[in-house]
Amino acid sequence: MTVLSSESFPDQRKPSLAETTPVPLERWTEHYARRVLVHDSVAVGTAGLLAVLLRFGEDSPVLRGVLSYYLVAAIMALGWLAVLGLSRCYEPRFLIAGTEEYRRVTSASLRLFGAVGFIAYATKTDVARGFLLWFFPLGLLGLLLGRQRVRRLLARQRSQGSGFHRTVVIGSAGAVRELVERLQQHTSSGFQVVGVCVTGGVESLGDAVIEGVPIVGTLTSVRRVVESLGVDTVAVAGASLGGEALRRLSYELEGTGIDLLMAPAVLNIAGNRISIRPVAGMPLLHVNEPELDGSRKVLKATFDHTTAAVGLVLLAPALLVLCLLVKLTSRGPALFRQTRVGRDGELFSVLKLRTMQVDAEQRLHEFLALNESDGGVLFKLRNDPRITPVGRWLRAWSLDELPQLVNVLRGQMSMVGPRPPLPTEVEKYEGHAHRRLLVKPGITGLWQVSGRSDLTWEESVRLDLQYVENWSLGLDIAVLAKTLTAVVRSSGAY
Repeated sequence: MTVLSSESFPDQRKPSLAETTPVPLERWTEHYARRVLVHDSVAVGTAGLLAVLLRFGEDSPVLRGVLSYYLVAAIMALGWLAVLGLSRCYEPRFLIAGTEEYRRVTSASLRLFGAVGFIAYATKTDVARGFLLWFFPLGLLGLLLGRQRVRRLLARQRSQGSGFHRTVVIGSAGAVRELVERLQQHTSSGFQVVGVCVTGGVESLGDAVIEGVPIVGTLTSVRRVVESLGVDTVAVAGASLGGEALRRLSYELEGTGIDLLMAPAVLNIAGNRISIRPVAGMPLLHVNEPELDGSRKVLKATFDHTTAAVGLVLLAPALLVLCLLVKLTSRGPALFRQTRVGRDGELFSVLKLRTMQVDAEQRLHEFLALNESDGGVLFKLRNDPRITPVGRWLRAWSLDELPQLVNVLRGQMSMVGPRPPLPTEVEKYEGHAHRRLLVKPGITGLWQVSGRSDLTWEESVRLDLQYVENWSLGLDIAVLAKTLTAVVRSSGAY
């Protein structure tokens, strides 16, 4: 049994049931695994060839006067693929989504690197260090980029209506509705709900669909339903079923090849915070507290400062040009400073390239009645007349945010985090929204890669809290990578 957790990013488009062609799970997942293997083979093979050429040039290098280094590279590439296989890097449940795939690939590669070094030392084999120092970094980079490319190919395939897990969701009406809604929002996770089975009976609900998905049966008719719909996955929503009912369901699906998933009642907890703890013969979910201090805080600060410093050095000429562009095209300073609320409610002055007229703050009251924000906490106006022509272009490409790298170096912001709020916004916070202030605000974040200004207030809060609860360095790197795509699309930026 597998535990579902929300680690995916929202997708743009949801194919309808009619658009989706049922494909047996074994067929498309095995095809996907073979495609990954082909990419891995190309990656490590190319890395071995490049390592030999970069280390030895056009010479004919040999190891101990017997083995050509080209043969050594081929043997090590095959060994690398074998280690990946033994580390279960080709099992469908570890592929396609989440960070576990990349973690396993990285861990297996590091173990192989260590084993090669130990064997070379133990056997006193003088392997060229330059060859190894080229081979492993190039190979690991190729493996990670190749697997990311295969995921993009699958995402394109899913946008055309194939490559989905055909899923039936089981549980109480409320729990089913919540899980179905989340799976429909996150189509990149690959679960397409084709029917739901509710506890208590269809007649008790008064309608025939939940979130547009037909109610096809009850708990007692699951086996018949999955066979008639060609389902490959059954997902139990929340704590809808008792232990005995869940056990009977697993017995009923045994031998069918159908995956049984169970979504915990708390859907915003990332998988790396959940573990199974056996207690009194029962598997209990253990949810770790979010780690916001200690070594993880130092790691995040180091990553932020290093990334910001490198970014400023590389982008300094472009920033100078943009400052001159702002200065020469409208009256006022090139940089705009505004008070924002940071970690633990501490106030700081955020830096941005000025995108509005100099009197924009004083004229805000003129446009409050036109606010397009659903929650009323934020102020959003798609065609704000206070924005300058150059400012609109800067916002579309998020270039106005670049000076915030200075805020990161000052320790006031992070590269990735919740959106930095205004003091007037914080005064309107209700419920758990204040938890956004437990970490430093970020230049980018889950809100940036999930719709930006197109998000509602509730969606923005949910994404920020999801980040606060589930922060990891891997998540930061993933968000930064996805930010580039979001900026290129320039959707939701105004």
